[in-house]
Amino acid sequence: MIRRFLTAAIVVLAAAPVWAEVKIQEVTSPGGITAWLVEERSIPFTALEIRFRGGASLDQPDTRGAVNLMMALLEEGAGDMDARAFTEAEEALAARFSWDAYDDEVTISAEFLTENRDASIDLLREAIINPRFDQDAIDRVKSQVVSIIGSDARDQDEIARSTFYSLAFPDDLYGSSKDGTLATVAAITQEDLSEAHTAALAKDRLYVGAVGDISAEELAVILDRLLGDLPDAGAPIPGSADFAMDGGVTVVDFPSPQSTALFGHEGIAQNDDDFFPAFILNHVLGGAGTESRLGFEVREKRGLTYGIGSYLVPRDRAEMYLGQVRSSNDRIAEALEVTKSEWARTAQEGITAEELETAKTYLTGAYPLRFDGNTAIANILAGMQMSDLGIDYIDTRNDRINAVTLEDVNRVAAELLQPDNLHFVVVGQPEGLEATN
Repeated sequence: MIRRFLTAAIVVLAAAPVWAEVKIQEVTSPGGITAWLVEERSIPFTALEIRFRGGASLDQPDTRGAVNLMMALLEEGAGDMDARAFTEAEEALAARFSWDAYDDEVTISAEFLTENRDASIDLLREAIINPRFDQDAIDRVKSQVVSIIGSDARDQDEIARSTFYSLAFPDDLYGSSKDGTLATVAAITQEDLSEAHTAALAKDRLYVGAVGDISAEELAVILDRLLGDLPDAGAPIPGSADFAMDGGVTVVDFPSPQSTALFGHEGIAQNDDDFFPAFILNHVLGGAGTESRLGFEVREKRGLTYGIGSYLVPRDRAEMYLGQVRSSNDRIAEALEVTKSEWARTAQEGITAEELETAKTYLTGAYPLRFDGNTAIANILAGMQMSDLGIDYIDTRNDRINAVTLEDVNRVAAELLQPDNLHFVVVGQPEGLEATN
């Protein structure tokens, strides 16, 4: 009963609204580890977001999936605790740890009550520094990954994604799943996992966000205690990935009454001077749901889909501008034709002054809603650091959006939107749609 109460309490505290103004402190530990902190003493709860750049891009091709598997195993036993003992210790403290791997980063999220802070940090440290990689745990988690790989092979959206990325990045790990393949996952050994751990979790690629009932002095001590024994440097991070896809249509046969299409071309980096104009442009073109141009033309006006959207994807080693739509097999060809036409019209004509002002109002008004609790803010702090946005970004972000002019957006529209380079990967049995490769 006590454990259930504490767990329920931490869930409420993690989601509780914090405050309207976010005041960020930069904290550097005696050992030289830097973190960004937002101190909020009114709630006896702290959230930590720990990120390491590199992620699954550090995999070796013949053991693709090793970084993903390694991260999943960090909670499957550490130090002198096996998987069961570790889980019981975490539950007893009412702490919550989560571990994720992505193409460009691995992340560790922690939430704990102030009264259990020291014990929670000690437990988390064991998982980060001294994972066991027991063979029975490896076999169990491998079976889970194999199940995911099998499920993805039967999922329309995932087939579209994997096909698109394999065509866009045929010579880079971006072109394959971070989960690996059945063959590469089977080949991963305990030694491979230890090597992935040393390669991915190192201080030269570390970013930390902390929010809650903790002072700068307390956090500085915790940083060294928690992370100070990590290697100083990890494996080299690969360089830029070349986007190799030209315009066209790829069709993947899949028995379904509907077709899913993923489409796109090269995009824009988040640190580009024109990113904010591109951000506003995308909101108008395909980022505002049914209020967007694509939403109106494809869904509202013609009823070709229940939903269509576009989004900027500024990855660490490549940038893309993508979109997705689903329609019945007999209407998907028209949906794609309208999409490409609207892409071209926006490139040629730009957006209107009214659309610009509506987008600014929405984007600046919605921004404060992201700061809805300790965990969300800790996530944002780590992301800001990784993207090199500056510690004043939260205070200046809306000003930067409001400073964008109509001329800025329409110039970027002409440069960024490439209708002839749009490639559509369609998974289904589309009618009247001819593949170009």
